[in-house]
Amino acid sequence: MAERLLIVEDEDTLCESLKRVFSKERYEVDAAGSAEAAIDLLAEGHYSLIISDIILPGMNGIELLKLTKERIPDQLFIIMTAYASLETAVEALRAGAYDYVIKPIIHEEIKQIVKNALNQKALQTENAILRKQLEKEYDFSRIIGESPAIKKIIGEVKKFADAKSNVLLLGETGTGKELLARALHFNSQRTDKPFIPINCSAIPEQLLESELFGHVRGAFTGAVSFKKGLFEEANGGTVFLDEIGNLSMGLQSKLLRVLEDYLIRPVGGTQSVKIDLRFICATNSNLEIAMKEGQFREDLFYRINVITIKLPPLRERKEDIEPLLRHFIQKYSADLGKPVKDMNTETLKLLVDYSWPGNIRELQNIIERAILIADNGVLDSEHLPDNVKTGMLFSQEVIENRLSIEEYTKTFIHKYQNEFTEQQMADMLGITRKSLWEKRKRWGINRS
Repeated sequence: MAERLLIVEDEDTLCESLKRVFSKERYEVDAAGSAEAAIDLLAEGHYSLIISDIILPGMNGIELLKLTKERIPDQLFIIMTAYASLETAVEALRAGAYDYVIKPIIHEEIKQIVKNALNQKALQTENAILRKQLEKEYDFSRIIGESPAIKKIIGEVKKFADAKSNVLLLGETGTGKELLARALHFNSQRTDKPFIPINCSAIPEQLLESELFGHVRGAFTGAVSFKKGLFEEANGGTVFLDEIGNLSMGLQSKLLRVLEDYLIRPVGGTQSVKIDLRFICATNSNLEIAMKEGQFREDLFYRINVITIKLPPLRERKEDIEPLLRHFIQKYSADLGKPVKDMNTETLKLLVDYSWPGNIRELQNIIERAILIADNGVLDSEHLPDNVKTGMLFSQEVIENRLSIEEYTKTFIHKYQNEFTEQQMADMLGITRKSLWEKRKRWGINRS
């Protein structure tokens, strides 16, 4: 559908000239010789953009602009004037005009201004639609879970979604920390501002400071131009610092200063920039142990730890496994075009009894894989990876042999050390990675 323009100009020659110019550009163009006539046309329909002279019989162009903005706040408006002055420009822009054009009108100039205005409006509309979709996707009602633990977390999070207070999310890998962080942002007053996730362990340390704070030209080799940092890009919104426990001591010190005064200084720069940010941090590490070992600053911990939420691992909320399974079966069945609608009883039992060291992320990956190889419309045990099926056998072995905690730990490490990461193994056993290393050393278990 063609964009509709309204030209408000009492000079017939110029009015007809502009109508011809924009009609050739495939716009639908209406014209009015006065502000009053323009108001009548606006009452009958919508216009993508209004181009109005300032000097009109009766009500002038600035008055028409102000009246239109009261009724249609997002109406695009361009002012034309033969009497260019700073005061005129400032008045027009303060009243809400997109831009102003000085007479005599240059056709190529006004065509470009109109094109730019409509492109910007289209982008704003697209962003607004995307924000609405994101708000819907990350609505609290979309967080799947029937367990008391998840219901309690959602209830707590709703209470402080709008607060500026910093939040610390604790939990094992794959428990949904980023999903909860996004839900916090998109259900807050910051929803129309950026949400920027940053994985502190994924960016090399020598680049991370520049990524966060930006840099000026010549700050270091390769800094050929100014670069705005992610903190400044997110201004007004939310920054999600994942794996904050892996932040170096030097960057912890710099982050602490940001949290104290909300000023950032680009690498190599001398001027600080004021920012407005909410920080949501997450870690699967024990920061209290890290503080005792001198690996994490105590003052930074208390800055990020205003509100703390601990997400329980999936093995501690078994009642959430079946709803999650059915959600991902429905999702990947549709995404992959496979008519898989359910799973048999044996498969459900295997999945519910499994320990889920990778939590929800592992569950999601296993269901996606299972649907890819399923060919009969129902998931069964043959579609599951071996570690899920052998997990049940190990549980039976523990019960039958009445293993002690020490024997259980030793047997578990022997059996699964090549299937999971060090962190996953430690999480499953409820110990630290250091403790896992010490036990392996004491028992002479070499990790191949």
